[in-house]
Amino acid sequence: MNGMITYFSTLEQRPLERMALLAGGLLFFWIIEGAIPLFHLKYRKTKFSHALVNFGFTVMHLIIHTALAVLIVLLSDWCRNTGFGLVYWLHSGVWGAVVIGVLALDFSSWLVHWVMHKQAYLWRYHLVHHSDNKVDVTTGLRHHPGDSFLRGLFFLLLIFISGAPMYSVMIYQTLVVVTTAFTHANISLNSKLDRAISYILISPNMHKVHHHWKQPYTDSNYGAVFSFWDRMLGTYSELAPSQIKYGLDRYYDNAKDEDFMALLKDPFVKKDSNSTLNDQ
Repeated sequence: MNGMITYFSTLEQRPLERMALLAGGLLFFWIIEGAIPLFHLKYRKTKFSHALVNFGFTVMHLIIHTALAVLIVLLSDWCRNTGFGLVYWLHSGVWGAVVIGVLALDFSSWLVHWVMHKQAYLWRYHLVHHSDNKVDVTTGLRHHPGDSFLRGLFFLLLIFISGAPMYSVMIYQTLVVVTTAFTHANISLNSKLDRAISYILISPNMHKVHHHWKQPYTDSNYGAVFSFWDRMLGTYSELAPSQIKYGLDRYYDNAKDEDFMALLKDPFVKKDSNSTLNDQ
């Protein structure tokens, strides 16, 4: 117990170790999705060229969140020093701090995701994630810098409210890195196993519904790690994998889903929201 807390308390000081966790998770599920694919994806060029586009956004996402890490540490330490936040008001103890911190930060992921789908201007940034027509493990960190920055702000807000100590923050960040790779990976799980997982955690099939090209399925299943936010807040939905089609039915040309510069500039380009785009 003490060893685990010590390990995660100082993990933010070991960026290479954190990067190894991210890279290891991506590589692991890259191999698994090759062995048991959910769909036999027909990439526009190759799987590697598709990955390069997504890795470009991943690098920017990591740069932004590395910069925000300074604020995360300062805010978490301020909460500890002043006794501010749910963790301290409830005198939760170490395990209580882990539970409160992890749940609060996971709710921040659900909340910012929901907001980006509901607010038209913010959706412009988030649609870069949804524009991927070939969802695989590399899609998980395909976020426009504007999307990444907003996620960081909500993360800070929930640290402020919860008072999450750094070991709780790092436990959650490790969980979300692994879960994001798992839920986006193009892997086929036994349907009963996938459903059993989905009662507590976001399962691959559950999250693939969120990447279905058409509403209302796109506007459902917002969770990152735990599935109960969607179940409690009425945003849970199901769709058989055989019926899922990736991409967007409007807002962005599906034929350009691997055009890195066009995707980067897209939030600033005026578009007709009523146009429908069926080409994949």
